[in-house]
Amino acid sequence: MPKYKYDVITVGETTVDAFMTIYDAKGQYRVDTEHHDFCIRPGEKISVDEYDFCMGGNATNVAVGLSRLGIKVGLCSEIGDDELSFKIRNTLVKEHLDRLLVKQVNGPSSFSVIINFQGDRTVFAQNVQRDHDFDLSDVTTPFVYLTSLGTEWTEPYKKALAFVEENNATLAFNPGGHQLREGREVLMAVVSKTTYLFVNKEEAEKVLSLDTTDKNDKDYINELLKKLQELGPKVAVITDGKNGSYAVDEKGEFYWQGLNEGKVVERTGAGDSYTSGFLAAILHGLSVEQAMTWGSYNATSVVGKIGAQAGLLTKTEMEEATGMHKVPTDLGEKDNDDLGIMPAPLG
Repeated sequence: MPKYKYDVITVGETTVDAFMTIYDAKGQYRVDTEHHDFCIRPGEKISVDEYDFCMGGNATNVAVGLSRLGIKVGLCSEIGDDELSFKIRNTLVKEHLDRLLVKQVNGPSSFSVIINFQGDRTVFAQNVQRDHDFDLSDVTTPFVYLTSLGTEWTEPYKKALAFVEENNATLAFNPGGHQLREGREVLMAVVSKTTYLFVNKEEAEKVLSLDTTDKNDKDYINELLKKLQELGPKVAVITDGKNGSYAVDEKGEFYWQGLNEGKVVERTGAGDSYTSGFLAAILHGLSVEQAMTWGSYNATSVVGKIGAQAGLLTKTEMEEATGMHKVPTDLGEKDNDDLGIMPAPLG
């Protein structure tokens, strides 16, 4: 019998992100507005206005977002054994995420330095080689969220797909850069078994092997959604920055959700927060259209703060923000020994 029971497991990376926020130019650097360049001379000592040290990573951001929205989550990820791993483990405990599926290995934790200047971010990411040798043999869940992994991603993707098929689980998927650039056969195998696909416009074009375009009118996005759905997903979602989000449901109905008004501090985690809001709404039994609203409110809150997790809404905050108060208060006990598992929506 599987030992660990969850409403959903998220499979992907965990990082530690160091944010350096610069509010305006002070003569230490040059801003080229014509080419949208932020220029720094080598050897300079640059002053920053704010410094933040946060946990990140796509799967981890979504796991935290789901947990805050009342979902029992198992995070399946790899971390190092350095000092940064203490930050990760302490944050997981704070966010009520256990470490049963988090594998600690020898070596450094994944780390990024992010310069945030006037709401735009520049990311310096360390690519740590990982085996991603995840063990799901003691896990039961009706719902799997699979997202970006590093260079050694094909085997863990095959393992996750086998788990979904063997357990008749619902699969939600958001591919990363490595998946879109290489191993197309594995990528398309996952897409074909996906129920909920989350991509931005450029990612949608890459999945469909189309040239990246400047088109962003509703008819074009809906055509992309239709083509994505033909690959297998029952529900496809495309986020398009300031243009909002678009979706097609299992009945072929198209939806659009505009952006909510709010202050933009920096945009790290906007897509992950949208995804966690959307999936939490689905797991709570809401419609695709309502799920888009949850996603949008979560994203608006996140971009108003530094980092991918600080602005993630709790279930109470989400209900108050959206006016949707008839959501079940609990999906099951937080204890692994007595957890009520929800049936997977859309089978």
